[in-house]
Amino acid sequence: MSTAVRRIAHLDMDAFYASVELLRYPQLKGLPVVIGGGRRAVDDLLARLQVAHPERHWTADDLADIPVDFFPRLRDYVGRGVITTATYAARQFGVGSAMGLMKAARLCPQACLLPVDFEQYRHYSRRFKAIITDIAPVMEDRGVDEVYIDFTDVPGGQRESGRVLARLIQKSIFQDTGLSCSVGVAPNKLLAKMASEFDKPNGISIIQAHEVATKIWPLACRNINGIGPKADAKLKSHGIEMIGQLAACEPAWLQHNFGNKTGTWLFDAAHGRDERPVVTHSEPVSMSRETTFERDMHAVRDKAELGAIFTELCQSVAADLQRKGYVGKTIGVKLRFDDFKSVTRDQTLAFYTADASLIRQTAGQCLKRVPLQRRLRLLGVRVGSLARAQDDAESGQIEQPTPKPRSHEAIDSGAIEPQLF
Repeated sequence: MSTAVRRIAHLDMDAFYASVELLRYPQLKGLPVVIGGGRRAVDDLLARLQVAHPERHWTADDLADIPVDFFPRLRDYVGRGVITTATYAARQFGVGSAMGLMKAARLCPQACLLPVDFEQYRHYSRRFKAIITDIAPVMEDRGVDEVYIDFTDVPGGQRESGRVLARLIQKSIFQDTGLSCSVGVAPNKLLAKMASEFDKPNGISIIQAHEVATKIWPLACRNINGIGPKADAKLKSHGIEMIGQLAACEPAWLQHNFGNKTGTWLFDAAHGRDERPVVTHSEPVSMSRETTFERDMHAVRDKAELGAIFTELCQSVAADLQRKGYVGKTIGVKLRFDDFKSVTRDQTLAFYTADASLIRQTAGQCLKRVPLQRRLRLLGVRVGSLARAQDDAESGQIEQPTPKPRSHEAIDSGAIEPQLF
């Protein structure tokens, strides 16, 4: 059994989506750039460029030559999309993730606006994670742009408290992808995640166990991952704003005011305690796709457009399942209306599936159980009760019955039955 000091790293890619876009458009480096507002193909940008500059034949190899003035500006955006991420130059104006684009336009109207390209982000996500596991194989995937890594028994993982290994990983990722990342190294996941925010971008921060009082207690409670707006507001109502104040609370008082489980966790977190292991693999509970509309959609007047979007969501979920080797049997929908109220409906099949047509047919049945008098802001499709496709194929639980469509034309066009929308 290892006697080495436990060293856990949290690696967070710096402004990941924006940084990937700057690889494609290096002429925007150093400028305020915002990613969000929906998807738009690169080909669309080239097509508009060809019209504006017909003297040259523009191809995907010429993206770095697109004049900066040609990119859409945030000031011209009309809609209610939200920011996925922004460059650090844009963040200096107060622009940040999840902010409405219209609000961001008032703060930084000159920012360039780029669409999201999830396929490209997933590509680079796979690349940087493969680099990490080649160096330090015990890695926990926490999303497209962040991971936890156990440095404890990795060669070099103890040198300079993990800084040497963190520097090697940083350098290797940059050499292969051109992307930078920030790394926090600490005795556990809780502190490592906090440390990775200390020196962004492209920084390495180390927290030792005995440094909790000096490096952690002076921070606001919201810096603890897991304390959200509601918990923070409740803490502030009791005059607790800083982690040091939280650490000074009696465990019994925290348990009385926040419940036994949460109160105990708050006390331990404030003292920098966290025994969670780095988990190299965990099975997903569900997979989903959803979209927020640029404008409120009417169930009848926008029936054709809604139908096409609905079909695309079902196909995307099915593709996700098939790509990752899963099947599911609980299929559901999520809707958010113009009054911001949300509803969900689901239906559980007697078998597992990853078939797009069957997912769409079953999700359509769920839609029939939702009153659609109000206009829609958001539409989503979810497949849950997942299992590994290979496991259930061997047990004979996967079935792919042929759906009974209204017509092949209806499915191909994405049209939705009148009673649904």
